[in-house]
Amino acid sequence: MAAVVSTSNPDLTTAPREHLVSVRKARKYFPIREGVLQRVTGHVKAVDGISFDIRRGETVGLVGESGCGKSTLGRCIAGLMKPTGGGVYFGLNAKTRDRLDALLALESDRRSAQETAELDILISRYRVDGMKKTFRAEYRRNCQMVFQNNFASLNPRQQVRDIVGRPLKIHDEASGTQLTERVVDLLEEVGLGRQHLFRYPHQFSGGQRQRISVARALALRPEFVVLDEPTSALDVSVQAQILNLLHELQEAHDLTYLFISHDLDVVRHMSDRIVVMYVGEMCEVGSSDQLFDNPAHPYTEALLDANPSLDETGRSTIRLAGTVPDPADPPSGCRFHTRCPVAIERCGWDVADALAVLDDSDVSEALTGVRRHSPFDAELAFDSADDAGAAVAELRSARTSESMKRAVAELQAEGSKVHLSFLPVDGTQPVSIGDGHQTACILHTDRDRQSSGS
Repeated sequence: MAAVVSTSNPDLTTAPREHLVSVRKARKYFPIREGVLQRVTGHVKAVDGISFDIRRGETVGLVGESGCGKSTLGRCIAGLMKPTGGGVYFGLNAKTRDRLDALLALESDRRSAQETAELDILISRYRVDGMKKTFRAEYRRNCQMVFQNNFASLNPRQQVRDIVGRPLKIHDEASGTQLTERVVDLLEEVGLGRQHLFRYPHQFSGGQRQRISVARALALRPEFVVLDEPTSALDVSVQAQILNLLHELQEAHDLTYLFISHDLDVVRHMSDRIVVMYVGEMCEVGSSDQLFDNPAHPYTEALLDANPSLDETGRSTIRLAGTVPDPADPPSGCRFHTRCPVAIERCGWDVADALAVLDDSDVSEALTGVRRHSPFDAELAFDSADDAGAAVAELRSARTSESMKRAVAELQAEGSKVHLSFLPVDGTQPVSIGDGHQTACILHTDRDRQSSGS
């Protein structure tokens, strides 16, 4: 049995911290409240069980469509939001990270008292939302954030000297003349100067305001910076200036970046590794070259194909159809299967998919009730037996995808009711396909089962 970890253990304090940030099964749910009493009737699953590492000195890109949970995850990592479940760990060395993973892999009721105590110590030392006060102060110094809306993130009533110098004041780093000179040094690092000290945010262009935001983020010389779409609101020429500035500052100060963006050109230019998100879950993670040259998830391929500047000859083209699912009621199994052109029967077809087919048919108005036994099993009630038969015919028609029809375990009309069930599947989790490349697509992670089941 492993010994209880002590905070005086040199492994925890002096060993090189290769994994600066480790995200482990992070979840962030927002409650949906309805009625006069504002009772919770559901949750928006903005981030739902994401795990990955950010190594020291690298840039990890986080990409996905708008609303996929990128910014929410970034705020959880920066400590601005508390995760609903899981956690974000900061400053782990390899040995401690491996031990943490081993403890987290155990069910809570299967951990010994000693293992539980060891995990509690690791949480109090490394998990952002569970850190003790002294460790959290260290984290706040070493993790800063640059926001997408550079105007809203700067106090319009404060001058640049006060905006950039505020972190130095809070941490008692400088005051008076020394503070002014420190702010001037920071402004010069980002391409501004002393003449900008006593101006207000509205007196600057968008690119200049973003430089001020970067200067503020660097005031305490952090190790890690979360960049939440820092160039999305800027002109192309200004974007290039800010990206080059961020790259130069990273080399000069050995910074680690989490770069959040929906612009694949920018992500490819900036990132060493890339994490692809879809409706709160992680689809794929790998090096920049792996994802752009050999994508292993249809959603990643669709994102690449949607960018005209990334036209790759010789690669099949995937066009997205339909809309992004509601994160308050996400699809079962692979969340991308409702829009995926290569989905198979084990991707997670469920009752909600069948109802979506019926909603677009003439029989939709005859549907009077749905009694769900599980996401994969339900009883549908119609006005008449003829309507029930029409619903069965609709679900067996050419309008229903072949993969969905193969996933049906039972489809039978009895009077005015239809019994419908699908092959149950578990949620998808990223699996390694070699050399640090992970994907959650069953076509790449379950080829043997796919061929045997065909």
